Amino acid sequence: MKKAGQFRTSSKARASIAAVLIVKDEARCIERCLKSLRGHVDRILVLDTGSTDGTQMLAAACGAELHHLPWPGDFSAARNHALDLADADWNLILDADEWIMSGGDALRRWCKGQARMGKVCVHSAMDGPNSPDGASRRNWMTRLLPRGVRYEGRVHEQAVSDLPRININIHVGHDGYLEAHVERKKDRNRPLLLADLAERPDDPYITYQLGKDCELHGDMDAAAERYEQSYKGTGPDANWRHGLIIRLLRSLNKTGKREKALAIADAEMPHWQESPDFFFVVGNLLLDEAIEDPAQAVEQWLPLAAGCWERCLQIGERPDLEGSLQGCGSHLARHNLTAVHTQMALHAAQSELARIVQ
Repeated sequence: MKKAGQFRTSSKARASIAAVLIVKDEARCIERCLKSLRGHVDRILVLDTGSTDGTQMLAAACGAELHHLPWPGDFSAARNHALDLADADWNLILDADEWIMSGGDALRRWCKGQARMGKVCVHSAMDGPNSPDGASRRNWMTRLLPRGVRYEGRVHEQAVSDLPRININIHVGHDGYLEAHVERKKDRNRPLLLADLAERPDDPYITYQLGKDCELHGDMDAAAERYEQSYKGTGPDANWRHGLIIRLLRSLNKTGKREKALAIADAEMPHWQESPDFFFVVGNLLLDEAIEDPAQAVEQWLPLAAGCWERCLQIGERPDLEGSLQGCGSHLARHNLTAVHTQMALHAAQSELARIVQ
């Protein structure tokens, strides 16, 4: 196998680009995904791991090259097998519940350069009682791989290479986290994560993903514990640290550990001065503190919370930050700020009325 670091695109022949997918029972969305790839790649390779809902027929009808593999119980094993079959100079990795929203035209230009790995922005739609209407979370994920790069990890697999990871202006939609779709898959990941953790017990990324899995199941106490474990072992350069900090603070708040959350927020604040997501979640912490301590709410906690959301608006949206939530630098912060200012104005009016009456 040629090492990825030795790969260079040829100036005489156009580099080959393959879209590579592993799928199982994705009939509801496979056509949307494959149609979004048309005109952007040379080949589409679909590795099916046991579909029974017509996924294979739909993929073939869209022009995909179809292969089969019994599910190996390991996403990296399946991904790597598909990459071997693709045998392309560049490989764009997508899941069936994703699709190219914009930026596909940048793909060919990117693949004219030297070997490096491309990170695309995946916009994951969110719903449910704890998600704002129309919310989406943005993750920059390594999805464009030069020849020779392979994966490790049974689940939430990671591309392994010393090559630099560079953001590409390609935006990918994802609806797999919507409540209507997540139920079918939500029990799939935990056994694989625990098996990986047994082999690498000190790996903070695995612990982070276990925290997200606990959150998916509604167990916020377990999620907070996992996030804390990950936080203690995560270095400052981890590309997923931003998302971890936000999830840690939110989970600690939801489990009644606000004092610890505020202490962590204070320690982390110098590092996230340009993150609207960070200031948004800290504002929520301070708002909940105001609810718990009404005597100090107007004089202390509410002004501090308002200051955080004002900072969100000053920063604006930062879709380049890993795990950012759309709206933290715009309408969500504005909504919270308006509500707090209204509450503070009402309190001031009531105080003035009481003074006059006296």
